Amino acid sequence: MTMSKNIIISGGGTGGHIFPAISIANAIKAIEPKTNILFVGALGKIEMEKVPAAGYEIIGLPVAGLQRRLTFKNITFIFKLIRSLLKARSIIKNFKPDVVVGVGGYASGPVLRIANKKQIPTLIQEQNSYAGITNKLLAKKAQKICVAYEGMEKYFPKNKIILTGNPVRQDLLDKITNREEALKYFKLNPDKKTILVIGGSLGARTINQSLVNEIDNLKKSEFQILWQTGKFYYQKVKQEIENKKAENVKVLDFITRMDMAYAVADIIISRAGAGTISELCLVAKPVVLVPSPNVAEDHQTKNAMALVNKNAALIIKDSEAKEKLIQSSFDLLRDEEKLKSLSQNIEKMALRDSDKIIATEVLKLI
Repeated sequence: MTMSKNIIISGGGTGGHIFPAISIANAIKAIEPKTNILFVGALGKIEMEKVPAAGYEIIGLPVAGLQRRLTFKNITFIFKLIRSLLKARSIIKNFKPDVVVGVGGYASGPVLRIANKKQIPTLIQEQNSYAGITNKLLAKKAQKICVAYEGMEKYFPKNKIILTGNPVRQDLLDKITNREEALKYFKLNPDKKTILVIGGSLGARTINQSLVNEIDNLKKSEFQILWQTGKFYYQKVKQEIENKKAENVKVLDFITRMDMAYAVADIIISRAGAGTISELCLVAKPVVLVPSPNVAEDHQTKNAMALVNKNAALIIKDSEAKEKLIQSSFDLLRDEEKLKSLSQNIEKMALRDSDKIIATEVLKLI
């Protein structure tokens, strides 16, 4: 009779951290159904809602991020960190994990630090092409480090690195259907090339403003636009489209059928979050990336450049998007050779079945 395995998955703070973590948990359960999985996140963050919705237990720590400027919050940070370390010690003592997985974010620091002290095996999953400070510190005592990009030996010991890619919505990608069906679903014109614009579930202000400023040009163009605005921008953008009678521009606050959206796209305009880029590599469509400047250590630009340096994507700086984004996208759509080479090159960077590969590595550590 084999004893059930106990695994802690720790981290979060953003969807880019927590959705891959849930994918890893699901893959572990698929391989070893009797495994007990406990998530540890940060109180008040997205994981406290999304993890229970996925069917897993989660405990929150009072941890917060360190501010990069002198502020009173850095004093409270010290107290929160001490409380989080004490709580992490209690969680590990009670749950008795066989292995601890860190996916980045505030909560992974205290949990993996205590696990390392207790000599419990740890695995780190680094989503970005630029390692965050927490993962760089934790890497010294981790047994394995799963990465999504080549060249990560700049940050981590080479002998611990496994190139796995980021867990993405594999089920969604498996469902991508033929273009004709998808065009009917969105009521789009089959004779026009389509620009898919995605700024994340909440939208991206710069991308939205760049398109709003160019509605007249969008309306006059030979292309059509399928545009996910995000819920905060939807009503304003919808009103602008109606006022200008831009019938070739279709706006939605959120696209539930992303498989259909990917199927209709001739090019995709997007931010450059790690999970998004991994998904776009699998989709293998030409992309124009507008990295968000409002992220730690400008990691979205570094993610984007990992593709650009291999001629697998175009990049437009956030500060230049209003002037360049739409014209650059039009120029790309008119250049069949460039479209073909970008599509071929981004597909070469795709790493499949990342969730299963990482889950297998986690179980190997037990």
